[in-house]
Amino acid sequence: MNVSAIFSLGQTALELGLICSLTVLALYLSYSMLNVCDLSTDGCFTLGAVVGATVAIAGHPYLAILAAMAAGICSGFVTAFLQTRMGVDSLLSGIIVNTALYSINIAIMQGASLLSMNKAETVFTRMKDFLEPTPLAQQYKLVVSVIAVAAVVVFLTFFLNTRLGLSIRATGDNVDMVQASSINPVFTTTVGLCVANAFTGLSGCLLAQSQKSAEINIGSGMVTIALASLLIGRTLVPRGGILVRALGAVLGAFIFRVVYAVALRLDMPAYMLKLVSSVIVVLAISGPYLRRRFPLLMRRIQGARAAGKGGNS
Repeated sequence: MNVSAIFSLGQTALELGLICSLTVLALYLSYSMLNVCDLSTDGCFTLGAVVGATVAIAGHPYLAILAAMAAGICSGFVTAFLQTRMGVDSLLSGIIVNTALYSINIAIMQGASLLSMNKAETVFTRMKDFLEPTPLAQQYKLVVSVIAVAAVVVFLTFFLNTRLGLSIRATGDNVDMVQASSINPVFTTTVGLCVANAFTGLSGCLLAQSQKSAEINIGSGMVTIALASLLIGRTLVPRGGILVRALGAVLGAFIFRVVYAVALRLDMPAYMLKLVSSVIVVLAISGPYLRRRFPLLMRRIQGARAAGKGGNS
């Protein structure tokens, strides 16, 4: 692999990593802050993609972003409603919404399984035209991705330090304490999931516009990818404030995409990539535990060797 190929590989991983890091930031809010594992991520990501593609095809690429985020908010509201008002378990409510979204997404696509945006303008083509006379003309995808991630990171950092954001964080830490403090956990859970799913919808919209197509399985496995990226970021950046940990989540998404890209370069079959995702998740989760156990394991090995030498003598 020459230098040009390595650079191209890194740029592609960076662009995809930044776009998918928006979903990672969504899980950072719902999973890490609110302590809710939202399994509707796959369907919500696809929802953002198909809604954004539909509006972009209609000739409104910027409005497509707002529409995708609004669709994500609706998905998050339904998930939160099932949890807080209908008494459905958080995991089960995510599965229910994810299943329902498959039919909704097909309906939005009018029965098709693929929407092509080859002839439609997107935020990426608009940015390419805007940067045409500058040295960044060929980096238009990266510029759009950086702007989107920077905006979300800044918003998330500010939001989680407001009174409402602190209430959401407190809800994830201790619901009983929140109720005793006259804070409505139903409201904080609903707001948290709506904001998180808005980020997921935005991520799906940008990926669809970047690829100039949206297909029904575009969000398949996204919850696994986002969770793996989040755990990688948490392992690399275990401490710090909201901004530092959010940047760690973005870094985790980039590293995950680098591993993905390397696996593809090694001619690994596409059907094996989900196995790669699962292995990365296991390593990210068990990494801190294995790191703590490693010194004890080494002492046991050394003790066994010493005992063996004593017995031979």
